[in-house]
Amino acid sequence: MSGSLIEPGMKAPAFNLPDQNGDRHRLADFAGNSVVLYFYPKDDTSGCTVEAQEFRDAAAAFKKAGAVVLGVSPDDSKSHCKFADKHNLNFTLLADVPGVDGTPRTCDKYGVWAEKSMYGRKYMGVLRTTYIIGPTGQVAHRFDKVKPNGHAKQVLDALKAAPAKTGKSRTRK
Repeated sequence: MSGSLIEPGMKAPAFNLPDQNGDRHRLADFAGNSVVLYFYPKDDTSGCTVEAQEFRDAAAAFKKAGAVVLGVSPDDSKSHCKFADKHNLNFTLLADVPGVDGTPRTCDKYGVWAEKSMYGRKYMGVLRTTYIIGPTGQVAHRFDKVKPNGHAKQVLDALKAAPAKTGKSRTRK
């Protein structure tokens, strides 16, 4: 891994990536909103599907919390489109397609592109990691070694706790 994980309090690296429909999205497009930027290894695999479905099912709660959910993997827009359609995903999937050197740039900038090992074989891949980026573009929270089951709830809980940390007050009924 050449990039390092971004620590909470640091400025989140900029990105400009196509989504499942080929439309481009930049981090700057979401200024003033909280962004849940979750990195996952591969479309339509078991863990990645569970994680995506949990974010889909909690969409209203994320919206109420003032957050936009963005999923990122090295799969291309066509793969993302099939994955989103198959599972009725209601949020944006960003395609961080690897460059000529085999490295997906945004995954690398966020420190989630690393050497992994399966059945004794070493390879480069995405470490399942989620960042909450605050309205000012700073990383508010990072989740490492994410387990897909229950992850969306963990992220929501952190978002709900965030206003107290930033000094902003919010009336709750």
